[in-house]
Amino acid sequence: MMPYPAASLRKLLLPLLLLASLTAYAAPETNAVFATRAENEFYRTQLQLKADPKNATNVWQFGAACFELCDFATNATHKAEIAKLGIAACQQLVAREPKSAPGHYYLAMNYGELADAEAPSIAAYKLVHDIEREFKASLALDEKLDFAGSSRCLGLLYRDAPGWPISIGSKRKAREFLERAATLAPNYPENQLNLAESYVQWHQREEAEKALKKLDAIWSGAQTNLTGTSWEKPWHDWTGRRAAAKAEFQKVFKRVP
Repeated sequence: MMPYPAASLRKLLLPLLLLASLTAYAAPETNAVFATRAENEFYRTQLQLKADPKNATNVWQFGAACFELCDFATNATHKAEIAKLGIAACQQLVAREPKSAPGHYYLAMNYGELADAEAPSIAAYKLVHDIEREFKASLALDEKLDFAGSSRCLGLLYRDAPGWPISIGSKRKAREFLERAATLAPNYPENQLNLAESYVQWHQREEAEKALKKLDAIWSGAQTNLTGTSWEKPWHDWTGRRAAAKAEFQKVFKRVP
């Protein structure tokens, strides 16, 4: 399966001021190679879906490809169009197969892209609850999907959303789900990165240092295991974020992690 890291969620709701402290996907990826791969995957999965629209794997893979292609949309209208294709496909899947964890997962992801495209608006804010609901549904069905992706995404959502009564933000829930993701998939770089970034943001030095050291410990092994062209974009993101997290740690705590 092509990796579609949930880290990408960080850029979905930025215009809603939910993820203002995050930087990894604050700007759309402009690398032409990544864009071409995303477009090719979109058309491949679209043809696959048309050939067998009842096949659940074909549906959620198309939803995943829509989510990935949204990174390269030229404008908000284009992004919304792509996201709506993914939403429609995944909605049909979960209506037909309510126990499809990937169906709920990529439905949530595409809701996020649509929220980004429609922001700022009341409709975009309302989508936050749809995102939360679908990630929770996916989590209940398969907590290890996409390296604990549902826990990872919920943690990010709770961490950066405004709190009650404006939205669903909660530091307690954020920490619970981010730590849960790291427990379920401890050797996945994204999970340790999220923890490190969050602990620095919350000024929790010991926890941040521990997460960064864990990230260093798993880095080479992850590079050996997560290989191929489909992983080049995630590694591009993670490498920059790792350096930024260490620099921010040093800035905040006045010491090298």
